Amino acid sequence: MFPMHAAWLEAASPVLDPFGLIRATQDYWQDTFERSVLYWDVMRQRGNQYLEHMEQTKPNVLGFEAEVLMDGRDLPRPVNYELMRILPSPDVMIDPLKRPFVIVDPRAGHGPGIGGFKPDSEIGVAMRAGHPCYFIGFLPFPVPGQHVEDVVDAEIAFLREVGARHAEANEKPVVIGNCQAGWQLMMAAALEPDAFGPILVAGAPLSYWAGERGRYPMRYSGGLLGGSWLTAFAGDLGAGLFDGAWLVQNFERLNPANTLWSKQYRLYANVDDESERYLQFERWWGGHIVLNAEEIQYIVDNLFIGNRLSTAQLITRDGRRIDLRNVRSPILVFCSQGDNITPPPQALGWISDLYDGVEDIVANEQTIVYCVHDSTGHLGIFVSGSISRREHAEFTANMDYIDVLPPGLYETAITPRDATQDATDGDYLLEFRPRGVDDLQPLVQRRDDDERRFATVARLSESGLALYQQYTQPWIKAVMTPEAGRWMRRLHPIRLGYKLLSDRNPLMSTVPVLAERIRRRRQPLSSDNPLAQWERSVATRIEENLEAYGEWRDRVSEALFMNIYGQPWLQALAGIGPDTARVRPHPGRAPEHQHFLRKRRTALRERIASGGAREAVVRALIYILGGAPATDERNFQRLKATREELGKSLDLQQFKMLVREQFFILKLDVREALKALPTLIARSDASEVDAYLAHITHILDASGPQSEHVQKRLERVRVLFEQARPAAPNHEAPRA
Repeated sequence: MFPMHAAWLEAASPVLDPFGLIRATQDYWQDTFERSVLYWDVMRQRGNQYLEHMEQTKPNVLGFEAEVLMDGRDLPRPVNYELMRILPSPDVMIDPLKRPFVIVDPRAGHGPGIGGFKPDSEIGVAMRAGHPCYFIGFLPFPVPGQHVEDVVDAEIAFLREVGARHAEANEKPVVIGNCQAGWQLMMAAALEPDAFGPILVAGAPLSYWAGERGRYPMRYSGGLLGGSWLTAFAGDLGAGLFDGAWLVQNFERLNPANTLWSKQYRLYANVDDESERYLQFERWWGGHIVLNAEEIQYIVDNLFIGNRLSTAQLITRDGRRIDLRNVRSPILVFCSQGDNITPPPQALGWISDLYDGVEDIVANEQTIVYCVHDSTGHLGIFVSGSISRREHAEFTANMDYIDVLPPGLYETAITPRDATQDATDGDYLLEFRPRGVDDLQPLVQRRDDDERRFATVARLSESGLALYQQYTQPWIKAVMTPEAGRWMRRLHPIRLGYKLLSDRNPLMSTVPVLAERIRRRRQPLSSDNPLAQWERSVATRIEENLEAYGEWRDRVSEALFMNIYGQPWLQALAGIGPDTARVRPHPGRAPEHQHFLRKRRTALRERIASGGAREAVVRALIYILGGAPATDERNFQRLKATREELGKSLDLQQFKMLVREQFFILKLDVREALKALPTLIARSDASEVDAYLAHITHILDASGPQSEHVQKRLERVRVLFEQARPAAPNHEAPRA
């Protein structure tokens, strides 16, 4: 029994007004009746909205006008994806010379459109900054025979089309992949790296075994369900189609307090103000789509359970290896500590899976930037208005700087600008702090004993799937016809929950009539009503109990998983013996990769003394700025100023290559790189040497006082430049 709220006693005891208590009770029960009717009317509207949405040929919750440019069904290997151009509203000015943004929606059980669900969205932020925007969405049913690799190839074709449309921008598209779209983009970029500009993966799982003990229980699902045979069974029940409602149900199970109580009670308690927001969200949440059974089987076997993407173990049907080290574009990973679907370990674990250290990242010419939010949930990463106004706005504004960042691993921090800083580019300052691969361990928390458990699950899953395919699948396929599969989807509990509360149910016919009468004379109950306060107290207790149940369930699930798959005999049965030090390959330690690194170092060493004044000034700036513990967006302005000063004929792409090469040379051998500076400017006269030093000093002073360490490096560069002065000719020499 729930305790009586203190407000009830306080309202009753001091005054002892029985008539006041009677009126308060009457008002409460009248309000309860009215809220109940209005609540069920919202449920009815939700059901009607669901049915209307499902009857559309191309259901979509995209909040922007768009035109279809390419239909994936017309490609050589057809898929149910489309490339759309977002049409700007009259008050938005698009600059065709700015690099385009392409947002790819996740196909994870829900319908398309979440990336542009609200005006404050990834699309909205990019368009307000003047960038042309494109959207890659999908249709509710797949093309027969469609495969995951076909979708990846379609996205490559779409990106090439966008790039061709904006060839004059001289910049490749920024591509944003939300959730499941993130790993698809990374696969595509690994296969065709030249089609992509910077890549932002938001809430995207890439390392599926990673996680933290006591949190993130979703990673245990494959083992607790006995492997991927259940996925095959669900696909067979759908006659070759997998119902996305099963994926949505898995997401809902993660938070029983919200699913079973909080979400619905929030609507009931605030039905006068909450209904529009609730219906808007449910339009997307209830837009269940369908996948081919082969597609979801590939995803579960190779990613969710097999975890093959982050260690370059995936090979396409035509023999191409999908190695994320082939991605040449900067990669920006955005995740959150409050995300229980794609927590930071799964978003970032691929880095330590793939690379042996930051030197390995640098040698592969990759720039990886990560940002970890403190609290926002999974959907909040790409639909929250506050996230769009801050994180996504900063990412968008500084994408050119991210594109020119020297290779390495960086963590971002977004801080408010203080009064001494120029706020013309926004209220926040985006800072990049160099990190090592070992710095990820507190976030990733990789454990060898857990790796052995998940490897055991993966191998036993293969055996279980083979047994199912050999002895059970033929019987299921013989029974399940396409019509039977349609009935299975119609009878899914989540789908029924929408349909039974729609106008198709005659028992709901009186609800809209009563709701309309109530709305005409509705007077919401005062918040200080004692019974209303007691109700809120009861609701809080119910939510707390459900949260406690969820935590208990997660602890039990983790204990079961650890105990079952930690058994030595079971691991041995899966072929994992006691001497198996590592159950997965580490590409960064492979002999052929070490050979590549040695060749790369040799080639760079030969270029230490190659170049002229451009190389010297850029090398000097990188060396000096490298003396600071962090770099921020103001450095991009310094680098752009350097580019303009040293030669406007050098386009941005060439300048980026120049910056990267000089960074590599400094990373390889800083002593020899600095020693070569006088040689690089030897053809310059005295006035030009003075101009180079003045330029370097100017762009450093523009951001305010420098640290003592930076000043020492500047002085060392000045001495080296001065060494070239005696050898400089007295006549005018052409600029390098």
